[in-house]
Amino acid sequence: MPSSSRSASIALRTFNAELASVRDSVSNVHIGKMRLQFWRDCIEKIYAGNPPHQPIAMELFKAVQKHQLSRRWLSRMVDERESTLKDKSFATVSDVETYAENTMSSVLYLTLQVLGVKDIHADHAASHIGKSHGIVNLIRGIPYLAQKRNVLVPMELTMKYNLSHEDIIRGNRGQAMKDLTFDLASLANSHLSHARDLKKDIPRSAFPAFLVTVSLESYLKRIQQADFDVFHSSLTNRNPLLPAQLWLQTWRRTY
Repeated sequence: MPSSSRSASIALRTFNAELASVRDSVSNVHIGKMRLQFWRDCIEKIYAGNPPHQPIAMELFKAVQKHQLSRRWLSRMVDERESTLKDKSFATVSDVETYAENTMSSVLYLTLQVLGVKDIHADHAASHIGKSHGIVNLIRGIPYLAQKRNVLVPMELTMKYNLSHEDIIRGNRGQAMKDLTFDLASLANSHLSHARDLKKDIPRSAFPAFLVTVSLESYLKRIQQADFDVFHSSLTNRNPLLPAQLWLQTWRRTY
């Protein structure tokens, strides 16, 4: 990946991480909305050619200017993050997929633009990979949010397995919780598989955008090895092989 494309991709990931951090770094919803409005205003100024003197905004401006990035994806990322500021559980699994599409998939659509890829199959794969990424993030976040007495797990699944929010907050490791986690992990894996089924129809120039599949597959394998116990201590450890796996996938030019 050329250095300018790499810089733009880093700017997009940093912007996404900044938006994702808002919910955890503010004391109330009103302050969170103010933070997100700041980023809406930044996007407005970036596309008006007058970016604020803020490091992330300046890098985004360079990326937008260099690669003609679509404003709609950046704006959609901000809008969707606001929907979880109140730490309310998702109602359905479909709502989780929509959230993942509007956040994680949007990053991938923009990364494809950075790479100069205009391909409907690549967009389709980006949609599936983004949904898989969002679902994996939800699973990984269950123990962390439980410590803060927050639960985002879809009510559709807690009702299906007769689990209360208090069960999850207390770190329930029973079979019902494992079955709930299995359902989410299976859905994430299904999206990952669908994306890989499209591989033969996608230009290889798009593959660098999809390197995140390495970490997604790694986590899904690890949680399977933990018998879908989302609170298992092994899941807090970093995968020491991940850098090598990323290098290998880059060398193979695949995803």
